[in-house]
Amino acid sequence: MRTLSRHIATASLLLLCLCATLQAVAQPPKRRAAAQGTEAAKTPTARPSAARPFPTAQAMPADAAWRRDLYRTLDLTREANAPLYYPTTPHDGRENLFTYLFHLLLRKQIKAYDYKLDGNEDFSEKNVVTARDIMDRYQIFYESKDDKVRVNDADLPSEEVKAYFIKESTYYDQHTATFRKQVTAICPVLKRGDSDFGGELAQYPMFWIRMQDAAPYLGKLMLMGSSLNNASTMSADDFFTMGLYEGEVYKAVNLQDRLIANYCPDDEAVKKEQQRIERQLTDVQEHTWGRDSAYYARLRADSLAQAQADSLAAAGKASRTARRTTTARRPATTSRRTTSVSSKSKSTAPKTKAAKPAKTKATKPRSTGSSGGGLSVRRQRH
Repeated sequence: MRTLSRHIATASLLLLCLCATLQAVAQPPKRRAAAQGTEAAKTPTARPSAARPFPTAQAMPADAAWRRDLYRTLDLTREANAPLYYPTTPHDGRENLFTYLFHLLLRKQIKAYDYKLDGNEDFSEKNVVTARDIMDRYQIFYESKDDKVRVNDADLPSEEVKAYFIKESTYYDQHTATFRKQVTAICPVLKRGDSDFGGELAQYPMFWIRMQDAAPYLGKLMLMGSSLNNASTMSADDFFTMGLYEGEVYKAVNLQDRLIANYCPDDEAVKKEQQRIERQLTDVQEHTWGRDSAYYARLRADSLAQAQADSLAAAGKASRTARRTTTARRPATTSRRTTSVSSKSKSTAPKTKAAKPAKTKATKPRSTGSSGGGLSVRRQRH
């Protein structure tokens, strides 16, 4: 009886499967395709890396408790900034920052904003410039057909872009109690001129780009991180986020909106002002967090060592000064003695000369009277 019930259950299961198969085969093709599309939509699939946005650094909060905005010049001839410059022509799948940014502009993935005469960035829609406007302004050759623009990488002036202006914001985030530094805007600077004939290169700031627009794409641009280890790479977004660049401050946002060169009379004063601004950033962080005990112990040890070095240097300087004084006095004493001796000899010589005629005059009358006066004079001479 049990065996019969098992056979009946198996037969019913096979019958159900056969009915489902016949229903699927008899289903119209359009309905079958729609059903398959619905099932595919429910199944999660991984998107390709080209379409997936890269994560970027934490955005600066609008209500930051403290913030200092600086404008810096990144000279690409420096070793620290060289990853942004090379290669000037795309090679082996690698390209420099300007070529990559211009490709993004051509594909309209990011927006460029015109560089104003005052140097301040303006990210409003009325200040947007297109890639075609930029190429017309700086005589970059391109081909256009209808609404499409094509330009060769060799025609891009990536070799002439030898500097960048960046706007850097150092701020205190009270929500996380941390100090952070973030690049908020970047501007490529074109340098052209007759440097081969002794002339200076003129710089032309081209356009501003908002960093938060370009950051997801800069995460895909890989840069060579070291001249020693060519296998070491990093993304352009990491390069700016970690602050691996080196740049001199040419403006700190102030109430009068002046550049450092506007109120510093010479290069030395500009250098001191730049150092003062950099020191202000460090002082704010130190006064906020303070220092640990190890730092103060090291500071005291350094102070003692410096005091000992100063005392030894002062003692050595005093001994050298005493030696010079003694050496300088010795020839002066000798000259005094020589002068005194010579003066004495000079003073005694006239006296003997004066005494001789005086005695001669005194004996002359005696010599006229008798011959004994001459003998007495000779004895006095001996």
